[in-house]
Amino acid sequence: MTSINRGLLASLTALAVVGALAGCSAGGGEADGSGKTELRVATFPPGADAAAYDAFAAQEKQFEKEHPDIDIIGVEYEWEGPTFAVQLAGGSLPDVFTVPFTDSKTLLENGQLMDVTAEVKELGYADKFNPIILDGVTGGDGKIYGFPRQAYAMGLHYNRDLFEQAGLDPDSPPTTWDEIREAAKKIHDATGKSGYAQMAINNTGGWQLTAQTVARGGRTQTDAADGSATSTVDSEATKASLQFLHDLKWEDGSFGSKVDLDWGTINQEFAAGNIGMYTSGSDVYTALVRDFGMDPSIYGLTVVPTEGDDPGTLGGGDIAVISPTVDEKTKAAAVEWIDWYYMQKLMDKDAAILDAKTLDESGQAVGTPLLPVLSRDLYEQSQEWIADYINVPVDQMTPFREGIWDQTPVGEPKTKTQEVYALLDTVVQSVLTDQNADIDALLAQAQSDAQAKLDE
Repeated sequence: MTSINRGLLASLTALAVVGALAGCSAGGGEADGSGKTELRVATFPPGADAAAYDAFAAQEKQFEKEHPDIDIIGVEYEWEGPTFAVQLAGGSLPDVFTVPFTDSKTLLENGQLMDVTAEVKELGYADKFNPIILDGVTGGDGKIYGFPRQAYAMGLHYNRDLFEQAGLDPDSPPTTWDEIREAAKKIHDATGKSGYAQMAINNTGGWQLTAQTVARGGRTQTDAADGSATSTVDSEATKASLQFLHDLKWEDGSFGSKVDLDWGTINQEFAAGNIGMYTSGSDVYTALVRDFGMDPSIYGLTVVPTEGDDPGTLGGGDIAVISPTVDEKTKAAAVEWIDWYYMQKLMDKDAAILDAKTLDESGQAVGTPLLPVLSRDLYEQSQEWIADYINVPVDQMTPFREGIWDQTPVGEPKTKTQEVYALLDTVVQSVLTDQNADIDALLAQAQSDAQAKLDE
């Protein structure tokens, strides 16, 4: 949802506020009469390990040493589609937070993002972003409303231990959807665990159904030059994706019993060793280790299989944005933080090394597969800069790292994205809970409902 020169698409890690860390104040501005600008910034989802906060604390000190007039206040934060609008309307978001590219257009239309055009140009990023990515934060007025900061492509995550228990070679993961189905059944039959699982609630079911549709050569939405959008969810590619889920669940029995998973819960189940395979953004390794305690030795990552006449790999990402309610002093501090915390490590050698060194010393993942929001050359150069600090099991990610550049990146649908994902959640849930679900009828209704939303 959530990812690109692939640097073309943009990432998911994306996020809705859950609560503030201890000691967090109510908003930005001058803190306690000290003359410093207090800046509330998003950190991690609830449940992140202590090491993650140790790393953040170290980075906070580094930033405040360079910017003694700014006081950073970390706020726990996790974007969730159904609750984000409530948090935004309630004014409980931090001054700096991240949102998925899929939400950026709606936020722009509603005037809920801060104009940072002058700052992006002054910092020299405007001509370095991939144009497709920059379009995601550019309003109809031509102004820029955020900093694209991370991108991902969809990947197939798999449990190497379960592969071995099922007699499968973890260094040769499936390369077709039929092979995924075969491997899922072998895993389930050998271990009793879910051979394959998929997200189905909180808009993530629609997100992953869209990803699988794209991988099979279909699209769930097309855009016209006049700005209108047409729903195409009722396609052969989407039908094939749903039939795949039906067959895993009802014919093979390899899907498992949990059909109400979302981004957080599927990660939790996978980290606990209960799922053989699932699809999600390529950047999820960090969260699996940091937030869910996964043993890195079990992890494997490969590309999502593609087939059909026009297949692609769905990508996404997130942008760092500033609350439109902050004053000019807080806005200036927010730009300083975004540039230092998110952007400089993408293009400055010293910043990249400092970031990687700090994360590594705090036991955080360095080198998780991402796709560049700037150019591929800059991304590959940055990987050379931080080579001494990369601590993720890159050999276990080789199939993805070698295969992703051969796949065609496809951005997420641009119009009413989360609302259409929510509609498709219902379709996915119906197929997973009703053995006799009529896929054609479900998609016909979803097609009608989605088009109605696009026409609003």
